[in-house]
Amino acid sequence: MATVKELKATTRSSSGKGAARAVRRAGRVPGVIYGNNQPPVTISVDDAELRQRILAGRFLTTIYDIDLEGKKHRVIPRDFHLDPVRDFPIHVDFMRLGEGATIRVSVPLHIQNAESAPGVKRGGTVNIVTHTLDLECSVDNIPQFIEADVGSLEISHSLHLSDVKLPTGVKSLSREDATLVTIVPPSGYAEEQKAAATAAAGGAAAAPGAPAAGAAAAPAAAPAAGAKAPAGGGDKKK
Repeated sequence: MATVKELKATTRSSSGKGAARAVRRAGRVPGVIYGNNQPPVTISVDDAELRQRILAGRFLTTIYDIDLEGKKHRVIPRDFHLDPVRDFPIHVDFMRLGEGATIRVSVPLHIQNAESAPGVKRGGTVNIVTHTLDLECSVDNIPQFIEADVGSLEISHSLHLSDVKLPTGVKSLSREDATLVTIVPPSGYAEEQKAAATAAAGGAAAAPGAPAAGAAAAPAAAPAAGAKAPAGGGDKKK
């Protein structure tokens, strides 16, 4: 079951840009709770606490019980906006969660066993094509991350979504053949492979007309049939 964290908030009596600026000057961040067929509620949360939750990671996949002046609202953060210059939160949106609700979330991809991959040992580099996966699951079954094991990948090989095992009850919203990770060859790898293939092809070709090694020499020609043997020892005396 997903871990539920606590977050305190107060109700904002007014909305609009002027009211939001006043909230920020008071050290708080304006926000809103919406969804589950209920009217939206404008709120504010402590700036320092919200920053800490965002910087801790997995903010958008964490379920919160917002304590709004004594009443609990079970929510999940759906979006937050940062100041473009000073990079601190200036607004946050929360969606209410009904009991047994199913939601869509983006979950980070964690790479496993990269150092033991044959392609990496031969000089290749792990290239993460997809850093997050879009999933559909119940609010009580949100995975913190999805593991991708690349320990068997060779150079130029890839890991696809169909190679990854998702938790029970979790459905991917991407194509099964979507590429997640590839092993990129090192510099000069293609030239080395081409040169090796050329050398192997050249060595396998036999030279035409060349005698086999170790072949015996051809025998001398035999004398013609009926030929007389040469006289030996000189002329005979009469």
